[in-house]
Amino acid sequence: MPTTVHDFDWPDRVVVGTVGVPGQRTFYLQVRTGKQIFSIAMEKLQAAQLAEKIDEILDQLMTVDGNPFHVPANTPLELVDNDDLDAVEEQFRAGVMSLGWDPTTSQVVIEAYPIEEVDEDEDGLLEDPDDADASEVLRVRMPVGTARAFAKRTREVVGAGRPICVICGEPIDADGHTCALPEN
Repeated sequence: MPTTVHDFDWPDRVVVGTVGVPGQRTFYLQVRTGKQIFSIAMEKLQAAQLAEKIDEILDQLMTVDGNPFHVPANTPLELVDNDDLDAVEEQFRAGVMSLGWDPTTSQVVIEAYPIEEVDEDEDGLLEDPDDADASEVLRVRMPVGTARAFAKRTREVVGAGRPICVICGEPIDADGHTCALPEN
């Protein structure tokens, strides 16, 4: 089956946001060009790692002699995006994600593939998931300033969850919290 590629080159907007209350949030990577909006669900950890790795790539590029890609050290103010997500219609839930750098266009490239169902054969063994072709992929290319702003916002969204208990280190729910003290 051919892979459907949802390409977003130089998008108008690319953000991570959430729907729901802390402790029950669903994270989304949302990208928009014109009226075309594409939203994929993702895990909180995927969002956090994506932000961390984008900053690592950008920080490494800044060390190249003369910073030829004009990578900003901080988020350009004009690129700060604190708006809510646009209307969310989930296209798929992200499984494998990859992150790269395209030096020909000076863009950070994110690719996200859906979680694929892994079938069992007649013996009850799982088929090799590497043998399956991805049915679709989201590919987003963003310039360095947009990537820096994306990483900053993503870290803020991830960090806006439930507060952490100073005693046990577990999240505190809105309806209360009972500490489970560590055993010695």
